[in-house]
Amino acid sequence: MAETPFDNVYDLSTSQLERLDEAEDLMLKNDLGAAERLLLNMLDEDEDCIPVLSNLGHLYGRHLSEFETAVEYYDRVLHLEPDNAWARDARRRYMRFVEK
Repeated sequence: MAETPFDNVYDLSTSQLERLDEAEDLMLKNDLGAAERLLLNMLDEDEDCIPVLSNLGHLYGRHLSEFETAVEYYDRVLHLEPDNAWARDARRRYMRFVEK
């Protein structure tokens, strides 16, 4: 495992880290379809990968305004990691737009 300038608390592989960086770059470049495909492919490999689930929540909520889908991804994060404050706050932000 390569050294990272941060704690790799999810034990992501170098490949996963590189693809997450690529997905974030694609979002910044507004290539949302490519970012979505990349993240969904990563999710196929590891359906419980919290950073991928969080990035998908971010993509659907902030960039695509698909708030219900964003909430679903954040729900999955919170199911796996109930104390994840970032996911809880993001979920709350998008819940305002979801009909009950």
